[in-house]
Amino acid sequence: MASKRQIDVGGVKIGGGAPVAVQSMTKTETADFEATMSQIRAIADAGADLVRCAVPRDEDVEALRRIVVESPIPVIADIHFNHTLALKAIDAGAHCIRLNPGNIGGPDKVAEVAKRASAAGTPMRIGVNSGSLPKHLHALEAESPVEALVTAAVEFVELMERLRFENFKVSIKSTSVPNTIASNRLLSEKIDYPLHLGITEAGTKWTGSLKSAVGLGTLLADDIGDTIRISLSTFFAEEEVKVGWEILKALKLRERGPVLIACPTCGRLQFDMDAVVTEVEQRLQAYDDPIEVAVLGCAVNGVGEASHADFGITGAKNQGVVYSKGEALRKVPQEQLVDVLFEEIDKYYAAGKTVVRDERQAAEGTAFLQEIEEENAGELTPERLAAMEAAAASGEALENGVALPMNGVPRKRVTLDESQSPTAGRRFSRD
Repeated sequence: MASKRQIDVGGVKIGGGAPVAVQSMTKTETADFEATMSQIRAIADAGADLVRCAVPRDEDVEALRRIVVESPIPVIADIHFNHTLALKAIDAGAHCIRLNPGNIGGPDKVAEVAKRASAAGTPMRIGVNSGSLPKHLHALEAESPVEALVTAAVEFVELMERLRFENFKVSIKSTSVPNTIASNRLLSEKIDYPLHLGITEAGTKWTGSLKSAVGLGTLLADDIGDTIRISLSTFFAEEEVKVGWEILKALKLRERGPVLIACPTCGRLQFDMDAVVTEVEQRLQAYDDPIEVAVLGCAVNGVGEASHADFGITGAKNQGVVYSKGEALRKVPQEQLVDVLFEEIDKYYAAGKTVVRDERQAAEGTAFLQEIEEENAGELTPERLAAMEAAAASGEALENGVALPMNGVPRKRVTLDESQSPTAGRRFSRD
């Protein structure tokens, strides 16, 4: 269930129905002001709402004083073990403090930080990772990791409430995707504070992105989670932000930049799909608007499978078509497909988000698609199979005296046999 409470981190609302916030963490030594600011700017440019910086030394606190002033997005100070650094980070103007009550030195130390944060109006993130549970929960962890994680989080929440500090969000992370999902589901039923989601130490850009997408995507789809961080083993923190945005975009929770649709390719493919998709993806980074752009490797059913796309390209033989919302715009040589695609996109924005259509060119493109369709009339595309199944069902209903609400003359019932197998030979081949 969605978190009912809401906190404010430097102007970014977390919880209480606010959009899911995306954050990352700098990989630099915070004391290196120039390097840290450079990475914060890259993180912000990638779309992060928040950034976290490690503060393990007094030198980092000194740099933090300048960073919170010059950062384009709110800064969270990440504190472990030394509660005095949390106090100093609050004084330095950090927009939020990340604290693990289990490793900061006991309830008295937590109370000091809570008192200072309350006076400054500074929110906190409290929470636990699977690798840093309090000692008294180690036995329970061996028996039931999920129960141990949730117990630790609830104990921390109860501690903060006894201290009369409620300006916080909670995180509960594990390297295990199933444990992260299960523990956050259970915790969301027990507390109404905002939840920060993540798979801790998820892995490389490849494995870490997949694990994060599965874990965080599952929770977000269940309406659990208010802010996310993707933890990847990369020096380029902005990559974490990009993955986070893709997860939110896939779930239609937030929009930022274009959505790329690309077919997985099959035996019909007749051009260098990998290179084309890569180029389109790279060039789309220059656009901020959340338009949908499709790249289909087959003109037989490509347009139909992505007819909702704002713009798309599909190829066959040595030609291709640029289309919009399922309607052809232009027929062009394959080597010009990408350039013409972006010409049409740019014309669309220049015309105030209106598709500019040349009727002669559109008619030529439509005729080309029709030609390809007719050449491949024997292939069983998904659309054609659906039509055949519908026709067969209609014929059976009519034979049995069942009336169907349909227009036109009923077609002859279609039967299938092995000679019509969709894998019985390919019409085209590639060099």
